[in-house]
Amino acid sequence: MQTKLTQLLNIKHPIIQAPMFLVSNVAMVKEAMKSGIAGCIPALNYRTLEELRAAIRELKVAKTEGGSFGFNLIVNKSNFKYKGQLEVLCEEGCDFIITSLGSPEETINQAHKVGIKVFCDVVDLKFANKVEDLGADAVIAVNNEAGGHRGSMTPEELIKLLKTNCSIPVISAGGVGTKADVDKMLKYGADGVSVGSPFIASTEANVTEEYKQACVDYGAKDIVVTERISGTPCTVINTPYVQKIGTKATWIENLLNKNRKLKKWVKMIRFSIGMKATEKAALKATYKTVWVAGPSIQHTTKILPTKEIVKRLVN
Repeated sequence: MQTKLTQLLNIKHPIIQAPMFLVSNVAMVKEAMKSGIAGCIPALNYRTLEELRAAIRELKVAKTEGGSFGFNLIVNKSNFKYKGQLEVLCEEGCDFIITSLGSPEETINQAHKVGIKVFCDVVDLKFANKVEDLGADAVIAVNNEAGGHRGSMTPEELIKLLKTNCSIPVISAGGVGTKADVDKMLKYGADGVSVGSPFIASTEANVTEEYKQACVDYGAKDIVVTERISGTPCTVINTPYVQKIGTKATWIENLLNKNRKLKKWVKMIRFSIGMKATEKAALKATYKTVWVAGPSIQHTTKILPTKEIVKRLVN
């Protein structure tokens, strides 16, 4: 199926394997590319710039015809590695960068100098118009069915709003777990889809078997929104531990967030604490199970190789 996304990235199917903190890795993206879709990894999944550089080089060697790869950058001040990560990506080269949680202006300017396309996460028309004016190549329309940091609009509402008012491609993120879901988003007018949560339970993901099995055992009704990870609402599986600690910010965090001078620092501290808790739950056995996922795990019935998950999305 040919769409603006397949043309932009020279891929067979209009699907991006979404970047997921701790979950996405080189092995998954290799299999994604072999299956004719694009794969993306958060730059923050690499502790050092040299590890990031090595991953880029490995993917360049593995790149197949009909496949494409990119990296996700958190472009706000909470990511103190941002500038170094952008520099490495531009030096080594990749097909695209997805920006999140901040202004993509610098990323767009630097990436375009070396021929890298930039797609920007957006949740509304206001920000979509801003990034289009800055020169973004496409928008990732994050709807209210997305995993992790999600938007507030339904897929249909957001896609149609952006398609009516933007001239760049619209890639829908959230609510896709089957071929029927892909077709539905394209019918709404999307030029492609970004799919994350179904790939958590892939054999290539190097998270714990408990995390993968949770995506099999739990469903859409078990996904809740929490403020206890990054300071920004985030979807997680409603495990007994999540129920125990609650999903709302503490009273002192709410109080400090009202202070203009302290708000930025409170968010940065909450982000750091939340990311460490999420990392611990994803990578080692612990009763503190804070597992990020979206409602599309509803269609995950077993742990499968990435290529089999792609087949479910395209066949």
